[in-house]
Amino acid sequence: MPVPRTIALDAMGGDHGPEVVVGGAALSLVRHPSLSFVLAGDETQIRAQLEKHPALAARSRIIHTDTVVAMHEKPSQALRRGKGTSMWLALEAVKSGEAHAAVSAGNTGALMAMSKLVLRPMAGIERPAIAALWPTVESECIVLDVGANIGASSRQLCDFALMGSAMARALFHVERPTVGLLNVGVEEIKGAEEVKEAHAWLKEASGLPLDYRGFVEGNEIGQGKVDVVVVEGFAGNIALKTAEGTARQIGQYLKAAMSRTWTSKLGAALARGGFRTLKEKMDPRRVNGGTFLGLNGIAVKSHGGTDALGFASAVDLGYEMAESDLVARLGNDLKAIQEKLKLASTTADIPRAAEG
Repeated sequence: MPVPRTIALDAMGGDHGPEVVVGGAALSLVRHPSLSFVLAGDETQIRAQLEKHPALAARSRIIHTDTVVAMHEKPSQALRRGKGTSMWLALEAVKSGEAHAAVSAGNTGALMAMSKLVLRPMAGIERPAIAALWPTVESECIVLDVGANIGASSRQLCDFALMGSAMARALFHVERPTVGLLNVGVEEIKGAEEVKEAHAWLKEASGLPLDYRGFVEGNEIGQGKVDVVVVEGFAGNIALKTAEGTARQIGQYLKAAMSRTWTSKLGAALARGGFRTLKEKMDPRRVNGGTFLGLNGIAVKSHGGTDALGFASAVDLGYEMAESDLVARLGNDLKAIQEKLKLASTTADIPRAAEG
């Protein structure tokens, strides 16, 4: 029997608010019938949507608030009035133990800032990161950071490698996930100094709960060359948005090509099943949701403009993170290698990584 899990939802976050949040939660409940929900936001709006989903209404509790973090607010502004917002209350439910994970489609910067304040970074983690699932020709890989931080030191890149490998073990059930650093080439002389320093440390360090495979290039992410791709947040976010845009572009090309002539329309009809499979594989909603790794609690960021199907994927991710006990797994990893990394940090030419 699955362990009952509770997910806290920022019902007012994103471009569409309760309509998409409640609809997505209803879809996720079908997949995970043991789930229950805490919905933070305007009670009148939430109840109007819950009336459409009686099964979800029976497994939901509402925390009312009139205060919402706007999508355009700066993180500093959101923090100043953060307490009592729907985003804050969802995170508080995780901190108090009422919920096992929080999911929001709201302002990314505000969610990261509030998550760090409410849930606190884990001992040994300098900066939390957003990790996203990325479809590959084999199955999926994990890419981090995809937008939590602009730039990263060599130490932070090493932290990301540890966090990503913990997530991969939890999701992919592999003992030593393969890890690569995203770079402009595979040659050791290429790349920013921070990337080369992190590469040198990961290559030489022994006893880590991961299998470091060196540099990977952007075209190799989708090939599934490694389980975890490590990158600083600026480049990671650009790569993610480029991949999503390319998937949509290819879909539009195919649709136009298959409707150009009567013969192409006939071919499209005959290959309908194959095109349906391709569409599902390339649909970014299927892997919507980024996990904030490195916090004492689970927070998931959904794309702000997604629909109910996409939001359900983010809820599913929060559920899977809770089921796999990700926070405890990462904590154990950090404790196990803490002394090794402390010794490494005393060496001048090795990045100081994940100290307690």
